[in-house]
Amino acid sequence: MDRYVTGTVIRRLREGKRMTQEELADRIHVSGKAVSNWETGQGFPDISLLEPLAGALDISVIELLSGECIQNRNQVSNMLRNKFYVCPVCGNVIRTIGEAMISCCGITLPPLEAETADAEHKMRLETAEDEYYVRIEHPMTRDHHISFFAAVSDNGVQFIKLYPEGGAEARFKRSRVRFLCAFCNHHGLFKMKV
Repeated sequence: MDRYVTGTVIRRLREGKRMTQEELADRIHVSGKAVSNWETGQGFPDISLLEPLAGALDISVIELLSGECIQNRNQVSNMLRNKFYVCPVCGNVIRTIGEAMISCCGITLPPLEAETADAEHKMRLETAEDEYYVRIEHPMTRDHHISFFAAVSDNGVQFIKLYPEGGAEARFKRSRVRFLCAFCNHHGLFKMKV
């Protein structure tokens, strides 16, 4: 683990909850002196206390470790605010429609920042009846390939996972699609408005 909860974070979160050190200590069954030691940098909470400590502070363990409290202000779930996360260890793809703290394989993942496609990642789009056919002239080797395509509309996301043995192409229903995304495992996420 490359980060651990600090006393500054514990104090900030505790004070944000308008709790005294003693009140926090009572909730997680430790002494007030232990909480004081953590907050002054004279010690750290035992790993077995992370879950109860996070619970007492009304945040997740991941938020506690990162020192950030994530609140989803996207209460209406606007699909056009999708965020994609890709795990560099296992290749897992995670999608959210609001703020989130995402972790996979022990790593906190940042949301992918979509870029306008360069020449190597330019998406070519054709229309056939009620579908979009999208393709990229891109190598599809084991080490360098397009990992997925996504078609984002105001009411959902169509997602196609690609594999190195196949082509960099996909078909999507055209209904209400606003933009297309493609993820290159070397160069990141690319976005094209439809």
